[in-house]
Amino acid sequence: MSTVSTGKSTEVPAGAPRRVVVIGGVAAGMSAATRLRRLDERARITVVERGEHVSFANCGLPYYVGGVIEERDALLLQTPESLRARFNLEVLTSTEAVSIDRAARRVTIRRADGTHAAPESLNYDALVLAPGARPVRPPIPGLERALTLRDVADADALARAVTSGGPQGAPARSALVLGAGFIGLEVAENLHRRGLAVTIVELADHVLPPLDPEMSGPVRQRLEAEGIAVRTGVSVAEAGPSTATLTDGARVAADLLIAAVGVRPDSALAERAGLDVDERGAIVVDDQQRTSDPAIWAAGDATVKRDAVDGRPALVPLAQTANRHGRLIADSIMGRGGRAAPVLGTAIVGILGLQVAMTGWSERRARAAGLEPVVVHIHPADHATYYPGACPMSLKLVMEAGTGRILGAQGVGADGVDKRIDIVATAMRGGLSGPELADLELAYAPQFGAAKDPVNMLGLVADNALSGTTPTIQWHELDAALSAGAACIDVRGPEEYARGHVPGALNIPVDTLRDHLEDLPDRPLVVSCEVGLRGHVATRILLQEGREARNLDGGYRTWSAGGGQGARDHAVPSPMKEE
Repeated sequence: MSTVSTGKSTEVPAGAPRRVVVIGGVAAGMSAATRLRRLDERARITVVERGEHVSFANCGLPYYVGGVIEERDALLLQTPESLRARFNLEVLTSTEAVSIDRAARRVTIRRADGTHAAPESLNYDALVLAPGARPVRPPIPGLERALTLRDVADADALARAVTSGGPQGAPARSALVLGAGFIGLEVAENLHRRGLAVTIVELADHVLPPLDPEMSGPVRQRLEAEGIAVRTGVSVAEAGPSTATLTDGARVAADLLIAAVGVRPDSALAERAGLDVDERGAIVVDDQQRTSDPAIWAAGDATVKRDAVDGRPALVPLAQTANRHGRLIADSIMGRGGRAAPVLGTAIVGILGLQVAMTGWSERRARAAGLEPVVVHIHPADHATYYPGACPMSLKLVMEAGTGRILGAQGVGADGVDKRIDIVATAMRGGLSGPELADLELAYAPQFGAAKDPVNMLGLVADNALSGTTPTIQWHELDAALSAGAACIDVRGPEEYARGHVPGALNIPVDTLRDHLEDLPDRPLVVSCEVGLRGHVATRILLQEGREARNLDGGYRTWSAGGGQGARDHAVPSPMKEE
């Protein structure tokens, strides 16, 4: 039998339409199917989806539960009927792929709707696996009643539970969310919006564990200020019908119990077929998303990605990556080439009016990998402060010592954080160093930014830190430095100092520092101000006077967010007050 082939495209009999089966009908699977149709009008494309819906907006599910998205149908971006009409796809919902016969290139399916009593089979020339991931359910007694939130059916169940999950079918009054990651916090906020008393329980020592603790500190403060209880460093030991007992013995009201502790690749079908998976169960693919079987591709949350920082395998369950890789599969099937780019893991979440975003690695992750990163914190406004409505934000840049290569960035604030993290993510993809951020030409008008945009400021501060112009010390290094004999000099004004300062700090405002050089302790100095800017000026003065000095990076605000307990007494004399 003769065949036709273009590059590495799947071989099919001459004149016959290419037969493609796609397992999984959400982001990656549907991106592959629709892109393939645009490239090959004659292909016979069948999409097999185990759930009731395809191409739904899973990122919108918490907001439907919370009532922000009022119409359930708004979550359903496409239906089997609309996909058939526009793309001529055969879409089988409520249908499970049971097994793959790789030698015969055949998939056995079973329909859950009862329309076909016996399993059926679908032959393929190319097979695409996009099964996604399954929520993790820790082996905790009573946790079988916990709800999860991964698809529309989950959202329906949670919405019903809100209205009837209380005692004797009454509306639920309380909820415990196990896990303070992105999804957990979105669920917590939306249940809070529905009027429930919400408790968040997180085993890590801070909420949003992918972030560094000083960057997640403001998030916890906002949650607690809005009435959401936060318990970190503990987990659920046992769940009862309407309460949960924590590992520290505390008992928490929990009419509803939601498990949001992460996901694992749904790769059982691939494993049964003998495809390569890694130690975490993720399907191994090459840079064209091809599995260990050359006729089978895979993408989405079930597959291994390549980390952009160290090139090692990574699990990154994000929609943008799934969509991009699904499109790449279609190109690969058609022999068009293209390679999967390494992933940065750029993500954002909105929590009670705060934007919280990150890209790349955290400082903790860099240090755990054996690196000694150079870190800078800044606390700019989202736009020019003289223009009404300016809001503060906190930005953190993590770089590689010596090279200045950007390893990651994080941001928290009411507005403008998304733009800045997206810029840094783009800079990372382009291979820019931290100091080169200062040279980016960014759109400026006072209502949108500043003449020195926060991203430019990151670059300027990065240059000072990397070049040694202004030696810095991080918030988590301060205690050790003071214990080793360093003295802390607070260069803010007396009123700021009185509101809170590093215990034992000597208050000498930066504008009078030159007049009080002889009053400084004869030992290494750590300079503290509110956000680091005045500390930079003071440190430069001290260095040029021959003193050993380091600036507290990000100032008192970063140190406080990291858990520092500021003093509010006046036991430490200020030379300025004595004049």
